[in-house]
Amino acid sequence: MDIVILDGHTLNPGDLSWGDFERMGKVTLFPRSSPEEIEARARGADVLLTNKVPLQAELIQRLPRLKYVGVTATGTDAVDQVALAKRGIPLTNVPGYGTASVAQTVFALLLELTHHVGDHARGVAAGHWANQPYFCYWESPLIELSGKTMGLVGQGRIAQQTAQIARAFGMKVMGCARPGSSPTGGIPLVPRDELFSRSDVVSLHCPLTEETRGMVFRDLLGQMKPSAFLINTARGKLVVEADLADALNGGALAGAGLDVLCDEPPKGDHPLFLAKNCLITPHLAWATRESRQRLMAECAANLRGYMDGKYRNVVNGVS
Repeated sequence: MDIVILDGHTLNPGDLSWGDFERMGKVTLFPRSSPEEIEARARGADVLLTNKVPLQAELIQRLPRLKYVGVTATGTDAVDQVALAKRGIPLTNVPGYGTASVAQTVFALLLELTHHVGDHARGVAAGHWANQPYFCYWESPLIELSGKTMGLVGQGRIAQQTAQIARAFGMKVMGCARPGSSPTGGIPLVPRDELFSRSDVVSLHCPLTEETRGMVFRDLLGQMKPSAFLINTARGKLVVEADLADALNGGALAGAGLDVLCDEPPKGDHPLFLAKNCLITPHLAWATRESRQRLMAECAANLRGYMDGKYRNVVNGVS
């Protein structure tokens, strides 16, 4: 079996092993694949593994040997599920592997927004503390999370884990169902407008769908408290970025912590780069070694299940 990995570097930059896949077939590994390279690299594959490399209907039709596609992630929006299903090709993903790491990143961003630990540490290194006549100093307001309200958009694994951590900080927690979904319980739910207007922190935990695309826009941001923070570790396109930049620069909210943007990597003139109190990390919430190890193991288990006729984590209904 010929296994082609189209963009393996982000999952495994060298600190993990592809051994489980090599024991199942001949592995051809590409760190990344440009749009011009995809078809030639995929043409001889029985199995394709992809993270962000797109596999659209036109290409899928031109791959006669293809029998299985595995996404080395949870989101599958880069792959045409319908085109695969029409050919009876299963598409698998890996849910849940990054729950702990992503929830941890939510609070890494939030704690930096509320305590500016990095800024203060750099200030100390620059001599600001040494030049103070007092035993302590701070360069920005310090905000306690206890008693504040965390609003969660979405009710999945990461939202539930985030809620658990928030409660440990003494925060109140409420949620709203994402557009296009039904309430599942576990987190007290309120309407979306109420969540945005009442929360001190709004954290997004949604997949990107037609219903959620651009759901956080000017009107909704305008309902937030000027003291509130927005956290997005889900998908960049949930947020209208120009509207968020305007809200931050206009004082409509106190800050934002983002691990995702609409275009990744972004262009150098991105409107949020110069927005007030906006922290942006490079889509790293999922990428702890522990998280990537789980992802690698689950991807291999998905493929092994297919080979053994025991399908698992199939998202396009093929069995």
